[in-house]
Amino acid sequence: MTDATDTAQRGPAAGSPPGDAPLLTLEALRVDFKTDDGWVTAVDGLDYTLKRSGTLGIVGESGSGKSVTNLAVMRLLPPRVSRIGGRVIFEGRDLLGRPESAMRELRGGKIAMIFQDPMTSLNPFLRIDVQLVEVLRTHAKMSKSEAEGRALAMLERVGIPGAASRFRSYPHEFSGGMRQRVMIAMMLLNHPALLIADEPTTALDVTIQAQILELLADLQREFHMAITLITHDLGVVAGMADDILVMYSGKMMEHASAEELFASPAHPYTIGLLRSIPRPDRARKGRLYSIPGRPPDLDKRPPGCPFAPRCSYVRDVCRAVFPDEVALSPTHRVACHAHEQVRADVLAGKHGDLIGGDA
Repeated sequence: MTDATDTAQRGPAAGSPPGDAPLLTLEALRVDFKTDDGWVTAVDGLDYTLKRSGTLGIVGESGSGKSVTNLAVMRLLPPRVSRIGGRVIFEGRDLLGRPESAMRELRGGKIAMIFQDPMTSLNPFLRIDVQLVEVLRTHAKMSKSEAEGRALAMLERVGIPGAASRFRSYPHEFSGGMRQRVMIAMMLLNHPALLIADEPTTALDVTIQAQILELLADLQREFHMAITLITHDLGVVAGMADDILVMYSGKMMEHASAEELFASPAHPYTIGLLRSIPRPDRARKGRLYSIPGRPPDLDKRPPGCPFAPRCSYVRDVCRAVFPDEVALSPTHRVACHAHEQVRADVLAGKHGDLIGGDA
């Protein structure tokens, strides 16, 4: 059986880029979907990098393009009704040009993904042991007994109580939090270099959410893997992400280190998300703030900045031209015509404490 220590001692695989090179780089990623009315754009010109063992939080409301971006990275979008442009560079190779056979080896091997709902991700008709062993035998080419041993050890590692006695249970015999732990165990069996966690705490109560996030952080340190954490809640990534990418209507609104984003946000949408985070440590005087309006439909995206109809800083130019990206620091960039005024207002305290603001 190979443990995390063995993995660390082996080092990078032959042909991998140097350790200081980014693990994943997206260049001008674009994703379109075919509809009855023609093609619509779900992700538009997205760029970011993810370093080895780093954590990137991707945040935005439903429909902002977070999950679609990472399904494109995994090449899991249906080819007949979708098309992907740009480049997705993983360990020095563009995944968009790789054959499907090579992608099947990567999925569940070097790149793994935890989907939103573990009950629908796990096959309800197959026992847990069968599903775990299949992952190992597909990628690691080991015997059934070896695979069962490693699978059981991983269940114990992710905190399944009485793992040996529950190894042959069905998914419905586990609680939501335990099913999510099973999914995490399954995705880590082959020691991936990149783990994509798509809303891993959705539908879990607050206590279980904290346990799952703490578990992911512990496993990241143990297996030296990078994590892309997808969520609609900035509070979820606050203590875990190194960098945060804020998306809206398929576009990058702001991308910064976690420290910079929380200390000096420069986009009105980021401020809205911050003010929407509940603060259980502070008595509330009024209703929790919510961003007015709703995101645009993909086939009815307004010209200019898609956030303009909901923005309190809107200018005439915002409605006509999407802003160029501006680098505020080596680790902070924003796409907003009013970013200077937004930052000045933040420094002047005009948005209060930012996090958990009253409406």
